[in-house]
Order: sequence, then C-alpha cells, then structure tokens
Amino acid sequence: MTYDVIVVGGGPAGSTAATVVAMRGHRVLLLEKETFPRYQIGESLLPSTVHGLCGLLGVADEVERAGFTLKRGGTFRWGSNPEPWQFSFAMSPRVPEPQSTAFQVERSRFDEILLRNAAANGVEVRENCMVREVLQEGDRCTGVRYVDADGTTHTAQARHVVDASGNTSRIHRTLGDRIQSDFFRNLAVFGYFAGGARLPEPQRGNIFCAAFDAGWIWYIPLRDDLTSVGAVVSPELRSLVQGDPREAWTNLIAACPEVAALLEGVPTATEPPYDQVRVRKDYSYWKEKFWTPGMVLVGDAACFVDPVLSSGVHLATYGALLAARSINSSLDGELAEQTAFAEFESRYRHEYSLFYKFLISFYDMHRDENSYFWSAKKLTEVDAAETAAFAELVGGLASGDMRAELRTAAADLGRSVEELAVATDGTNPLYASRVVGETFQEGRNLQDEALHGPAADDRGSGLVVSKDGLSWERS
Repeated sequence: MTYDVIVVGGGPAGSTAATVVAMRGHRVLLLEKETFPRYQIGESLLPSTVHGLCGLLGVADEVERAGFTLKRGGTFRWGSNPEPWQFSFAMSPRVPEPQSTAFQVERSRFDEILLRNAAANGVEVRENCMVREVLQEGDRCTGVRYVDADGTTHTAQARHVVDASGNTSRIHRTLGDRIQSDFFRNLAVFGYFAGGARLPEPQRGNIFCAAFDAGWIWYIPLRDDLTSVGAVVSPELRSLVQGDPREAWTNLIAACPEVAALLEGVPTATEPPYDQVRVRKDYSYWKEKFWTPGMVLVGDAACFVDPVLSSGVHLATYGALLAARSINSSLDGELAEQTAFAEFESRYRHEYSLFYKFLISFYDMHRDENSYFWSAKKLTEVDAAETAAFAELVGGLASGDMRAELRTAAADLGRSVEELAVATDGTNPLYASRVVGETFQEGRNLQDEALHGPAADDRGSGLVVSKDGLSWERS
C-alpha cells in the first residue's frame, strides 16, 4: 500500500502529526504497537497543550469534558526558601483566565482521545502493529515493514515516515547518535497511591515537586482516589532501585517529609495498571539530526528533557506540529523539502534548548553541599563537553558564551524565585525573568494561534505559519 505519510507510534506526538497532515487531505497510516488505552507516564500538562495544541486539533472540548483534575500552576519546595512556594499560570498578563489552566491527566485516557481524534480526521489507525524495518532507496526512507496482530508481515510505502515511537525507538539509525546529558543523568522510580492529601485551594490540583537529599519527588493528584508519586534520584542508586523498586520507592518517599506527610495512612493503589512500581532511566538527550530525507523524528524519539517542568507532552506535540507543517508544505509543493524541514529542525531545537537552559538554572537554585545529588547539580558541574554539545544544539554558539549565558540565566531565575516568595501584590516576578519568558513564549504563541489564528513570526527565516495553521508560507 502507498501513503503520503506513515506515522510510527500513536502517543501524543504521533497522533498530533498524523492529524495535522490528514487535516490537509493527505493519506496517512498510523501504526501503533500496543492497543489503546494503554498505560503511560507523563501526566502533568501545560496550558499550551490544553488550550493551544488541543484547540488546533479540535479536541479541546472533549478534553475539557473528560473530568481531569484542574491544574492552576505548580507548588515547589525547592531553592533556598524552606517553605513551599507556588506559581499560578494566571499570574501572567499574557495568559488570562480561562486560558491559564491545565490538567493532570491519566495518560491512558488522554492519549486515547488524541488517537481516536486522528482516526476521526481520516487517519488510518492500526493498533497492535510493530514496525520492524524502515525501507530505504539510496539515502531516502521510502516506507516501513511491519507485523500485525496475526503475525503477518506487511510493507507500506510513503513519501514521508514520522518516527514517534518513543525513547526506545530503534528505527532511526540513519540519524546519527543520541547526545546524552551527563548533567541530567537521573533515574526515576514511581508508583501510585489510592488517594492522598491535597494542597489548599486554589492550589488543590497543582503538581507538587519537593527537593530532598537524594533528589526530588513529584506528587500529582490525578483523581480524589489516585495520586502519582515518583522519586528522581542519581543513577548511582540504580542497584538499590532495581533490586526492590517498591521498597526503594517507599523509603525515598519517607525521606521527604513534605511528601510523606501528604500520604500518611494512605494505601498504595491496587487498581491496574496503577498497582505497579516502575523504574525509568530519566536521561535527557537529543539526536544529532531530527530529520533525513523521507524521515522525521518527533517526541521522545527525537529528544527528552528532565520532567520537573511538566514539559514532556508539550515538547512532543509541539515538535509533531512543526513536523506536520513541514510535511504538508513539502507534499503540497509549497516549499522545497530541505527548506521545509530546516524550519522544523531549527524551531524544534530552539524550543528544546530553552527548556534545557531553564532546567539547568532551576536545578542550580537548590543548594545542598552535603547531598551527593545536589552537589552534582550545580552549574559549575556542567562540564565543557556538555556545554559544547549544547552550544551546537542551539546553533553553534561558542562554549564560553554558552557557559556565561547559563550563569546569567541561573542568577536571573534565582532572584525571581526569591522575589516570588515574598510577593504580596498579586504579580508574579517569575514572568519578569528573561529565562522564564523565553521558555514559555512559544507555548503562549500556540494558545494565541488556537484562539486568534497564527501571528507573523518568521524567526528570520522568511517563513511563517499558514493561515490555517497546517503548514509554512513565505512572509
């Protein structure tokens, strides 16, 4: 069979790419190795996903009706202040109510909404199909070979293949190595409780992130009777975590007083799939290249960054949207393939780099000289090799310039958080911080696009988003 596009993976990135291409009338096949609904971690969303991306895909109302826990911001026990502090999305003048909220979601339900929406938009969705091989003609990807639920092998051809198959993807070997971050080389052990105390209103639905000696813990209220709790620790604890994950998870929670207090007397969840304790290498990375002729990488197949800012679904779907716009521009003959995908890669790398820089600054805020984890998370411990790799990621800035930029960003963020802790006038000093403003700018742009249509933003490339939001056009 021949298609315009084959998408490998039915998570948020794959569903987004497939839907946006299908909305332009192109023929799309989506292959998903599992059967939905299926379990996935990454449950805390940002407003840009809820009000921006979901609005562009046409599922905002359905997500609103799903009954997910409302999230107004985040609460942190992090930095020099011993008391928890919080920020509200509504404190930004650019994001007024009701666009200033997000959701804590059960990913099995959220992801299925996006996948079924792809099918409703004309995507041919085939679940329980495992892609075994990418077809090549010369240096170009031309399709895939996959195995269906009955064990039958099929071959499908396409002008473009989108790899959205996640962090374990093995089908993109032609796109160079994966650049690993030593600074964010962490390990996560996580599970669920059948309830748990909630923060006082209006922060009841906030994600709560608490730093402690061994790392930090997330606390996400999914339902009144379900809370996601995970500890992010140094990989040096691998033997402890992998030896008995549940015992390690329990002991790490007990070592963080702020989180332990919220779970006092609360039993662990027994409802599948929330009855398991899981371990994941929480390593941050990016691929050397995000595209090659006939193939483009999105989501965790392309890059992943530490989850403390809840940026995972945003980065995945944002990258997928960029890829779909470039695919549409190429398929429609509006732009040469090289031009279209250079725009995709430039914008995607830039967005990833902003969150990466923010996160280095955020980690640097928490100082604990006696903790192995936190002493290794000082800005001074970002080695020259990683700084050089990061400079290359964002477009060739000299390592010395990048190190100075990271120091400036860390100092700026630290000052803003200190001001936030004592702010009494309803304003949020965080939004006056340059690093915060830059990091969340594109998310705000997505929300504006969903509400008012694309604005003229050519990034100096001469390209802007088309009026329907589905491709690029010349400015």
